[in-house]
Amino acid sequence: MAVIITEQTYSSVKKIKFDWTLSTGGAASGTTTKQYDGEVLRVVFGLTNFASTGYAIVINDEDGYDVLEGGGAALTSGGGQLGVNDGYSPISAVAESSLAFSLTSTGVSSTQSGACIVYIR
Repeated sequence: MAVIITEQTYSSVKKIKFDWTLSTGGAASGTTTKQYDGEVLRVVFGLTNFASTGYAIVINDEDGYDVLEGGGAALTSGGGQLGVNDGYSPISAVAESSLAFSLTSTGVSSTQSGACIVYIR
C-alpha cells in the first residue's frame, strides 16, 4: 500500500515522516518527492499496533544503499529509535538523493499502520 510522506525543512534540519498502512500482503512503500543532503541524525519508529509480529524497514538512497545501515531490519511492536544515546549518531549520510521507503512484515495479513520519522542535518 502507499505511504503518505510529509517533508519539512526547519533551518538546518529536515524532517521526513513516512505514515504507512500495510496492504493485505503485509507491505508498504513510497519515495520522497524532494532530494536530501546531509547526515541522518535520528530515526524514530513508532505508532505501531503490531501484536508480536516483526517487521522490517529499509530506506534506500538513489544508489540503493540503506541509510538506516540495517537498523530497521528487526522491529517489533511499540516504538524505537536510532541515533539517540546508542552511539550511532550520525547513523549515516545521504547526498542529493530522494529516499525510497519500504516496509515488509512477517505474518501480517490485515491492514496495520504506523510511522517512521527521519531527521537529516
